[in-house]
Amino acid sequence: MYKGFNSYVEDSIKKNWDKMSLSDYKGVTYQYKDIARKIEKIHILLENAGVKKGDKVAICGKNTSHWAVTFFATLSYGAVAVPILHEFKADNIHNIVNHSEAKILFVGDGVWENINDELMTGLESIILINDFSIIKTSHEKLKYAREHLNELFGKKYPNRFTPEDISYHKNEPEELALINYTSGSTGFSKGVMLPYRALETNLIYILENVHQQKAGDNIVSMLPMAHMYGLMVEVCNSFCRGCHIHFLTRIPSPKIILEAFAECKPTFIITVPLVIEKIIRTKVFPLLDKPLMKVMLMIPFLDEQLLAKVRTKLEESFGGNLKQIIVGGAALNKEVEMFLQKIGFPLTVGYGMTECAPLISYSWCEDTKPLSCGRILPYNEYRINSVDPENIPGELWIKGGNVMQGYYKNEEATEAVMDGEWMNTGDLGIVDKDGFLFLKGRSKNMILGPSGQNIYPEEIEDKINNMQLVTESIVIDQEGKLVALIYPDFESASKLGYDQKSVIDLMEENRVALNKTLPAYCQITKVKIFYEEFEKTAKRSIKRFLYQNA
Repeated sequence: MYKGFNSYVEDSIKKNWDKMSLSDYKGVTYQYKDIARKIEKIHILLENAGVKKGDKVAICGKNTSHWAVTFFATLSYGAVAVPILHEFKADNIHNIVNHSEAKILFVGDGVWENINDELMTGLESIILINDFSIIKTSHEKLKYAREHLNELFGKKYPNRFTPEDISYHKNEPEELALINYTSGSTGFSKGVMLPYRALETNLIYILENVHQQKAGDNIVSMLPMAHMYGLMVEVCNSFCRGCHIHFLTRIPSPKIILEAFAECKPTFIITVPLVIEKIIRTKVFPLLDKPLMKVMLMIPFLDEQLLAKVRTKLEESFGGNLKQIIVGGAALNKEVEMFLQKIGFPLTVGYGMTECAPLISYSWCEDTKPLSCGRILPYNEYRINSVDPENIPGELWIKGGNVMQGYYKNEEATEAVMDGEWMNTGDLGIVDKDGFLFLKGRSKNMILGPSGQNIYPEEIEDKINNMQLVTESIVIDQEGKLVALIYPDFESASKLGYDQKSVIDLMEENRVALNKTLPAYCQITKVKIFYEEFEKTAKRSIKRFLYQNA
């Protein structure tokens, strides 16, 4: 029997009524009953804003408790959520709001000061996430409702608001729940249409298979809720269990993250490779690299005791209450992963994508294989387009209840990846006889940003290639930094009187100008000049894999 995603949210609120629910780190804390009241009040605002079931509601701001409240209120009302990464440039936000046909925008103050509401022509109302005040609206009823919100809430629930008063939208499996944009650039923007069945397929699996996480556990939320990994695994899963979620509400630097871990003592940590790698490389590897430590690690039995102490110290730095760290979004550095496996650290690597809401593979940390992404999940059928799928990498195709409906208003892009119910992930891999997935390359070339943002190098390259005296370029990730490899137009440069140094100086000027148009997480830190054309395939595509370590 189909239960419905909103029913899980509703049940958790009723069951955990008096438990702590959402906190802004170093700020306000709400119980589940407080969240229930806020959701009901947002329902009143949506109703008076003329929002109908199925209408689009855009949400753009930093991770906060109010962001999560807005998301749950949108779905439980029956509207379609459109999460937008707050780090997108203004024109990207305008594009997504317009393309999604959002009627209402909930926006954080840091985003609002940089966007132009006149360029979002379909919007009827704009509400500030911070305090739900009305910034702009064409509905007088909404203005009145906000000014008299407590009064209207009191009239709706005159005999005290209780768990029995909660009754959320009864969603159908194929009903559209949210549109998640994989990118903010006009030319490449694709809105992934995720129905409720995709959310519920993921949610049920996590609830049934991650048994060690329970109501009352603390979770530190570091990943942007505007992406499915953070939204589903960190927030929706934890909320539906009755956990206490702490939002950092600020840039997740290693210092702030470790401080939050020490204070909140999380049982589960959901993160991206860069966070783990930075901590290991700065806190552990320098210690093990000392001469005395190297000698001690070569002595039998002593090495085991030493590594056990390293594991204990490392677990303490994560709060001392850790049961598992789930790393996703990109491949973990092999050296780091093998070290953590050696000391028995409770870490596992999973795999997914926005189009699958997001999970495709995962295994509990005590039941995984080194360098794998876990097992393909039981709700998925899969195939590898290879003559020998266990040994020769091929493109991974997925079929199951977690797969998207397609890209919003983009049939061409949908047809490019969908074959009936099957979806081409665009990633290359093998699956061994035990069902463990080993990724060998991402044919989509996506790079993971420092806080889990999706970075598509082709978009940046498109901008670079339009700059002065650039013939072609490749953007690569080197130790968490974006580097642009550029082959300049030397022939034209020579005709214009440029010498070699002048060309190099111009490319640096191009880099500075480019960064002014890019979000902070997409900044190009360095340019490397190539003096020969990049190697191409027969189709004249650059052989990108040749340049990843350039």
